[in-house]
Amino acid sequence: MLNKHDTIGQDLVNHCVNDIAVCGASPLFFLDYFAVGKLNFDVAEQVMSGLVKACKENRCSLIGGETAEMPGLYKKEDYDLAGTIVGLVEKRKIINGSKVKRGDILIGLPSTGLHTNGYSLARNVLLKKFKLVTYIPELKTTLGEALLAVHRSYLKPIKAILSLDGVHALAHITGGGIIGNTSRVIPKHLKLNVDWQCWERSYIFQLIQKTGNVPEEDMRRTFNLGIGLVVIGSSKHTGAILSILKKMREKPVVIGTVM
Repeated sequence: MLNKHDTIGQDLVNHCVNDIAVCGASPLFFLDYFAVGKLNFDVAEQVMSGLVKACKENRCSLIGGETAEMPGLYKKEDYDLAGTIVGLVEKRKIINGSKVKRGDILIGLPSTGLHTNGYSLARNVLLKKFKLVTYIPELKTTLGEALLAVHRSYLKPIKAILSLDGVHALAHITGGGIIGNTSRVIPKHLKLNVDWQCWERSYIFQLIQKTGNVPEEDMRRTFNLGIGLVVIGSSKHTGAILSILKKMREKPVVIGTVM
């Protein structure tokens, strides 16, 4: 609709990188799968440029992929993009959440937008009132550009704090929201206490909720609400974790505790 496809390639790579980085792994190789109804070379070039850009930024080799033209399965303008990533981590350094305990602190790092999740709800709500080219003053850009904001990589801040013994778990906030994703990386007998008022939500989420009168529970379950990564660390290491992240010009915020 906007004929902008490079960010989608970046989204895919960064999403995959984050998914393995939270386990302590560094990315090595990436492969893509690009399926189309009819191959459009301009679109394919844009998608590929995004894949290449993100792989370079994450120091990950793009070693190959597959392009499949399937007119009987996809419409002419439609395409499907998928990726496979391979990373490396020493067995003794795998982060599996087993060290998480009561009293640990939740530290959130900001997202850049929807981060490839919740688009069905966002489109259903926003496109009934706005056009993608509508300029939204609070967003300081058009709606379309805001929705296509690149899903950022958290590889660098993750690697920077992994030297600390006090980092007990990491959660990449995707579908399922903060609770859904963070709950999966802590022992089952523990719970999360999140202070939902302690950070300012990105305006794109405020716009979605206000425009569609979306219940708070649905917002929390569907979107990252401005927090794309959660670091779970011991309370005595909180200061050190925050200090490292701030030196990297990140904007970490303590968003809760483990109970």
